[in-house]
Amino acid sequence: MLVDSHCHLDHFQGEEQQAVVARARAAGVGLMVTIGTRLGEQAAAVRQIADSYPDVFATVGIHPHNAGERELPTVDEILREADHPRVIGIGESGLDYFYDKAPRPVQAENFRRHIAAARKSGLPLVIHSRDADADMAAILEEEMGKGAFPFLLHCFSSGAELARAGIRLGGHVSFSGILTFPKSGENRAIAAEMPADRILVETDSPYLAPVPLRGKRCEPAYVVHTAARLAEVRGMTPKDLAELTTANFHRLFQRSARA
Repeated sequence: MLVDSHCHLDHFQGEEQQAVVARARAAGVGLMVTIGTRLGEQAAAVRQIADSYPDVFATVGIHPHNAGERELPTVDEILREADHPRVIGIGESGLDYFYDKAPRPVQAENFRRHIAAARKSGLPLVIHSRDADADMAAILEEEMGKGAFPFLLHCFSSGAELARAGIRLGGHVSFSGILTFPKSGENRAIAAEMPADRILVETDSPYLAPVPLRGKRCEPAYVVHTAARLAEVRGMTPKDLAELTTANFHRLFQRSARA
């Protein structure tokens, strides 16, 4: 069994969504996590999706792209949105300096509030980081000094130093279809060196379809291709890689085992 630890099922509607979940099951994807990017209506939508399928969980949070849309929530407001049996994590939240859709100080404050929610609840924080390696590492280091919190660097496409900092601070790293791209040699080298008990796989669907499906709209079933490439990179069989990443997922997202 494989777990797609990060997808956006709210981008698929009605019968299409049902078909996407069915294809994932047929491909051997036993669990999926649909991710929050805003509070309010979007958080309610991902909770409803998780309620609709026994093999789908959810997270709730504010993506850095959306951090400047309205007044930032308090930590308690984030926690209230996460108070649901199918919500197993906080986020995604973090820093994105590639698009810079929200002012960087606002992104940072949003991120710190999500960290505080993860620390207070014990739920893992799903972190988005793009072109922000130095600031991301600095915030993680500073915040970890205030008290530990579990976290996952999702869809990892940053440099090796951030990956190593994340591991040193107790975090996990998830690899997406980027791992399969021809020019992603650095990403594969990072994946090869990460500790076995800290790696996960994901699609980030509907984005980043892996080779050999580049150009198509990505969906959770495609995590099979990313997992196969990760197994190759690490010198493992696909079966062993699936067992490893599934065990890692349940150890990080502990509420998934109890739901």
